[in-house]
Amino acid sequence: MAFREKLEWMVETQGWAVVPVPAVLDAERPSPGYTYTVALETAFGFPEVVVFGLKPSDARGLLGMVVDLLRDGVEIPVGTLFTGLLDHELRAALLPVDVDEWAELFAGGEEWYGTSEFRVVQLAYPDPNGWMPWESGFDQHRVRSQPVIGSLAGVG
Repeated sequence: MAFREKLEWMVETQGWAVVPVPAVLDAERPSPGYTYTVALETAFGFPEVVVFGLKPSDARGLLGMVVDLLRDGVEIPVGTLFTGLLDHELRAALLPVDVDEWAELFAGGEEWYGTSEFRVVQLAYPDPNGWMPWESGFDQHRVRSQPVIGSLAGVG
């Protein structure tokens, strides 16, 4: 099945699509695996969401929770820390991503939206001790698996 057909099938059957991208370890610039949504902008007027460093099945589950909130009409804040998405009241953040700068990461979005612009936010989540990736206490062994590509402007 062609990539575009796969996206269309997912959007037709569930209202949105998810695109897992495996880690690239044997390159000059290694990159972690990540997963992102396609068609949230179309379905909900909400930016596409990208999450780094999780197995595709875990990322799909977490992104599905975001979609469920959107379907329920919950306004999810962008650009600030919030609780209520993750267990144990752990903090999370949706950070605006400069799509022009990071376009090569979102081939599915480019395929879906064509020449139309679309937005992306990065879902940042804490390490097991509750530290966010930009905080000094964040587990340094996890830094490469969850790079911060979204804007931290306004995030405490």
